[in-house]
Amino acid sequence: MDKHQGILDLHPGLVWGFAVTVVIMLLLDLGVFNKKSHEVSSKEATIWSIVWISLSMIFSGVVYWVFNTDGSPENHALAIEKFTQYQAAYWIEKALSVDNLFVFILVFGFFKVPKYLHHKVLFWGIIGALIFRAIFIFAGVGLINLTYLPEMNIFGHPVKINIVMALFGLFLVYAGIKSWGDGDDDDDEDYSNTAGARLIKSFWKVSDNYDGDKFFTVQNGIKMATPLLVVVGVIEFTDVLFAVDSIPAIFAISNDPFILYTSNIFAILGLRSLYFLLANFIHMFSKLPYGLAIILSFIGVKMLIAPWIHIPSPISLGIVGGVLIISVLLSIIFPDKKEE
Repeated sequence: MDKHQGILDLHPGLVWGFAVTVVIMLLLDLGVFNKKSHEVSSKEATIWSIVWISLSMIFSGVVYWVFNTDGSPENHALAIEKFTQYQAAYWIEKALSVDNLFVFILVFGFFKVPKYLHHKVLFWGIIGALIFRAIFIFAGVGLINLTYLPEMNIFGHPVKINIVMALFGLFLVYAGIKSWGDGDDDDDEDYSNTAGARLIKSFWKVSDNYDGDKFFTVQNGIKMATPLLVVVGVIEFTDVLFAVDSIPAIFAISNDPFILYTSNIFAILGLRSLYFLLANFIHMFSKLPYGLAIILSFIGVKMLIAPWIHIPSPISLGIVGGVLIISVLLSIIFPDKKEE
């Protein structure tokens, strides 16, 4: 098997399989289990978290099976590489998505969103993420393939430098350094004046109060957006901002757009249930921003040294997993003393 073959070349049917699975799960989520807006319990959030993580792990097994076609040592090694690429991309996105939870909690608190409406806001935020992540990932892979410089000798070694990957690497190192211990800057932010909120307000007048789970209401004969639609706009814009960090990071793991997109989407889809599960225990992740800063810096360095030194995906997965585990353990052992 050609080492550079992607899943799309081997089994195009997987595209439809993935798409159908996601659509069915979203329809079940919104149309059956959450047809009526309600406050999500810890039990319900736990069940959905297990479902989404299980689906993503099953799909990683499918990735291994597709590439390990005949069990030969070469294909087995390639299958392990692709499997760990998927796992590393998934857990990087998952970790960075957990960081989103800090902002989501602040946004919901700022707009005083009733708890029974949180699920609906996050659901429509996911729909936007499905679209924007596809654009970012497939366009990014295409751009990377077009920006390789001609092979040159540097320090006596022939190398091919990619301009976009080098810029992404520098950006991620900068983002990692900047975000070290920088987790409290959003506490006093005016979310009613962010780009997402301004976009909604530029199209519609916004009512002062919520109208159940409606995005629009009529007051004095005038159709107006409710604050709930503004919150969705803020969440969508926030996800785009976080994608600026997470999407370049996974480009360091693989150049297979299908592996990157599926791992990314499975991580995002499980974010809603994870939010409800962890919202009351967010203090257990007080040291996570430091771990994410290390991960971003590591991925940035990996991108920068890639023309000379290749860090295999299993090693990347081990480093990312190790940093995340240590961050959570340190958060539990040394809890944040800051008053809630």
